[in-house]
Parts: sequence; C-alpha cells; structure tokens
Amino acid sequence: MSHKRSSVNRPPTPVADGDHPNQELSLQEIINIKLIESGEKERLKDILREKLIECGWKDEMKALCRSFVRKKGRNNVTVDDLVHVITPKGRASVPDSVKAELLQRIKNFLASAI
Repeated sequence: MSHKRSSVNRPPTPVADGDHPNQELSLQEIINIKLIESGEKERLKDILREKLIECGWKDEMKALCRSFVRKKGRNNVTVDDLVHVITPKGRASVPDSVKAELLQRIKNFLASAI
C-alpha cells in the first residue's frame, strides 16, 4: 500500500478513478481539480495575496493578531487561538472588489476550460 504525501498548502486531489466507484465528484470538486491541474489555483492564490497586501488587509490582520496576543498575554495564546479568533474577521473584511475580481478570473478560466 503506497501513501501519497499531501502538500501542506493544498488538499489532496479528489480521486476520480475506480477507487470510489459509487462516489461521484461534485461540481466544486471537479472545478478544484481543473484549477489545480492547470496551475490556475496557484496563480489565483498569488493574485489574492498581492491584492490583500495592496489594500492593507494583511497589515490589518497582523494588527488584530498583535492586539489579541497583547490582551491575552504572549504565553497564553496558541496559533489555534489566533486562527479561531482572526479567521472570521479576516474573511469578513476581504474587500468586495477583491472577491469580485477573483470570481471574474475563475469565471473566465472556466469559460476557457469548457
């Protein structure tokens, strides 16, 4: 039995062959596979990082983390604590313009991949 090593940055690609004959892939899984295989997912992640830095979102998240750590005390905070507290705020504060641009890029990719 061979074990594939998963990437730290990306989930394993769903299996589409005969390993799970009764399981059909969802549209979301199929799109994810196409994005990964084409390298478009990495390009989109790079664009997202760039846009979030440009708009100040990354600095805002750093400031929130620092504030939380100061409030709780450095020795009383784990990475899991930070993720739990910051993730909802981070997701909610991504500018609509950044979301719209990425959505449009995904739509364009899908239109060209079909």
